[in-house]
Amino acid sequence: MASGQKVVKPMEVSVEAGNAGEAAWLDDDGRARRTGTFWTASAHIITAVIGSGVLSLAWAIAQLGWVAGPAVMLLFAFVIYYTSTLLAECYRTGDPATGKRNYTYMDAVRANLGGAKVTFCGVIQYANLVGVAIGYTIASSISMRAIRRAGCFHHNGHGDPCRSSSNPYMILFGVVQIVFSQIPDFDQIWWLSIVAAVMSFTYSGIGLSLGIVQTDLMHMLTVMSCELAANGGIQGSLTGISIGVGVSSTQKVWRSLQAFGDIAFAYSFSNILIEIQDTIKAPPPSEAKVMKSATRLSVATTTVFYMLCGCMGYAAFGDAAPDNLLTGFGFYEPFWLLDVANVAIVVHLVGAYQVFVQPIFAFVERWASRRWPDSAFIAKELRVGPFALSLFRLTWRSAFVCLTTVVAMLLPFFGNVVGLLGAVSFWPLTVYFPVEMYIAQRGVPRGSARWISLKTLSACCLVVSIAAAAGSIADVIDALKVYRPFSG
Repeated sequence: MASGQKVVKPMEVSVEAGNAGEAAWLDDDGRARRTGTFWTASAHIITAVIGSGVLSLAWAIAQLGWVAGPAVMLLFAFVIYYTSTLLAECYRTGDPATGKRNYTYMDAVRANLGGAKVTFCGVIQYANLVGVAIGYTIASSISMRAIRRAGCFHHNGHGDPCRSSSNPYMILFGVVQIVFSQIPDFDQIWWLSIVAAVMSFTYSGIGLSLGIVQTDLMHMLTVMSCELAANGGIQGSLTGISIGVGVSSTQKVWRSLQAFGDIAFAYSFSNILIEIQDTIKAPPPSEAKVMKSATRLSVATTTVFYMLCGCMGYAAFGDAAPDNLLTGFGFYEPFWLLDVANVAIVVHLVGAYQVFVQPIFAFVERWASRRWPDSAFIAKELRVGPFALSLFRLTWRSAFVCLTTVVAMLLPFFGNVVGLLGAVSFWPLTVYFPVEMYIAQRGVPRGSARWISLKTLSACCLVVSIAAAAGSIADVIDALKVYRPFSG
């Protein structure tokens, strides 16, 4: 192993795991010894899962109602937990304790399936990561604009429309991301991820608290009377948003399907599961066993949190639940608390953006280094603190950020984008590849009860994914009818 390279920190995501350096202790693959545990893996998953998608769950439940909304959320939680355990089995090829490690999702697909499926996986995975970057740019601008509007409403009254464009805020977010994108890898952004994780719990907790206050929950728990609920306690209905003025039966169907996509997006973490598993220390116990336990705790914790946020938001606003709980202005006061929550969202999204785009940066830069190994334009760099400046990195990463910013300015529909992202990536990354890899690795006999069950699960989830994507696309088309590009 060459000297002078960086030592890989145990919490580093594996796309940069090749940066191992002068380490006295090495794992079985010659890389720096991993020290991740059940608790660190759980923290990674919760940090990745609890994001801005939680803010759309009240809207999703409003489309489905008190019966189907929580039921669909629990169903998605079970499916994602189960398929995640299948995916965890694919971290090593062969023996679960000594087999060859797969450092990334694509590595696992290459080892177990090969062929065109590797390319298909790469296209879907990286397209999903690009989509997440666009969605986060939109979400950050909405929160920044909400800070300005909250102050406007407080000083001018709720009757003032307080209109403003989101485009300047998207540009500001893009400029910040250009700066942070010069940090070369995950090893250098650990502090940003920690800050982002704290911020996600901050704004989610504020949203939950405001929902509880809005429903006057403590009073309801004391009185528990139907009359109270009828007079403004718990809002909503068993079947969701009502068909009538402003909502046709067709719109009801499309919105219900889009709600499936929103919930799927809120739970999405399969595209980085293998990378998280690559931080866990060597057996015993096996990485797969630790990852399964971490997934079980994380999905359970996330589900409880999501049920509380989604249900309290729906109870507070009923059919009027906004597609972003903290920026739809169901809440106006205390305006300073809304500002704190929206600042927390923006800070979280700055870090989350980097977490999701670093694998894209690493993939392109590894390819460029192999293609032009002697190019000074690519290889020569100047290090300033956590930043590593090179002409190629500055040009390519800045161009990527500019592209996602321009696309976000063209499609500033947060709820629609969230639903579409969740729908498009849910089946291939969360269900199809884990199922197919597990069947191939374990040699599940074709036609056996287990084979039929797994294939049926995959087929059912494909139908759900297509339906949810159709609902989101229909909603985007409706929004485009009244929207002019760059009018923000």
